[in-house]
Amino acid sequence: MATDIWFFAEHKDGNLRKVTLELLGEAKRLAAAAGGEAVAVLAGSGLGGLAGQLGQYGPDRIILLDDPALAEYRTGPYTNVLAVLVAERKPLAFLFGNTALTRDLAPRVAGRCGAPLFSDCTGAAYRDGALHFTRPMYGGKLYADVTGAAVGQPGTTVFAALRANVFGAAQATGGSPAVETAAVAVPPDALWPVVKETLAQVSGKVELAEANIIVSGGRGVGGADGFKVLEELADALGAAVGASRMAVDNGWRDYKYQVGQTGKTVSPTLYIACGISGAIQHLAGMSSSKCILAINTDPEANIFKVADYGIVGDLFQVVPALTQEFRRLLAAS
Repeated sequence: MATDIWFFAEHKDGNLRKVTLELLGEAKRLAAAAGGEAVAVLAGSGLGGLAGQLGQYGPDRIILLDDPALAEYRTGPYTNVLAVLVAERKPLAFLFGNTALTRDLAPRVAGRCGAPLFSDCTGAAYRDGALHFTRPMYGGKLYADVTGAAVGQPGTTVFAALRANVFGAAQATGGSPAVETAAVAVPPDALWPVVKETLAQVSGKVELAEANIIVSGGRGVGGADGFKVLEELADALGAAVGASRMAVDNGWRDYKYQVGQTGKTVSPTLYIACGISGAIQHLAGMSSSKCILAINTDPEANIFKVADYGIVGDLFQVVPALTQEFRRLLAAS
């Protein structure tokens, strides 16, 4: 319906991703304002358990796209079935998380539907009869308020990718929403690419994009060995380790750890920047963190301008002291 807010329920290894619950919370808020329903779109194969898991968090409805062709994410089948579903039902909006998977999927579905896509949104609202989204621009120096679909205008579905860790996640309510299994028909020419093997890299570490706490290092770390003290602090806090572009370019950390405009955009509850000067490229990827602690020997470093708390000092003295104190506090709690 033209007042419903849909969201793509992303999952991995049989579990809902954290960003899915954030999308659900926002979909419920927007749907209540627009007079529609928050509808989860869950795609894959053998989804009964996931539907039950998702239902506990209170969507108004769940649409299942359950088919062996969707067992693994593939661009062709997913784009096809979602675009057909949107064309048939015409929701007011379709929300995605701003993840690696949906950065491939969302623009393709939006393009197939001839609809706009607002990416990396940090705010959403329904006012004056229309949806509005907030997008950071120019490395976070300004924010644009862009207008999407309006109620009462059929066929104007707007697509938006919301930044992870910015929006509040829905809490379990024990609900039992209506579950509809929609027909899935994937034409042969949409069965691409062919997935022959999936190689998973298991590190045992918290994934950077979903971490609530990130300990990140830059030029001041001095080398690959310098990250050992950051890893010890991250282990104590159950945090992920990130890096600036400079640290990645020098080969101190792999690209998958890079935070910034050309790396990952993160919004954790706590971001600890160690030896990071605060180049605009890096700030674009982490400035929306809820709380920023900066550690740097230079009191004039740009990072202190965005930090909530700052420590002027040698990170190789400060970080081990923090690690020791956090371990003591956590052991006592």
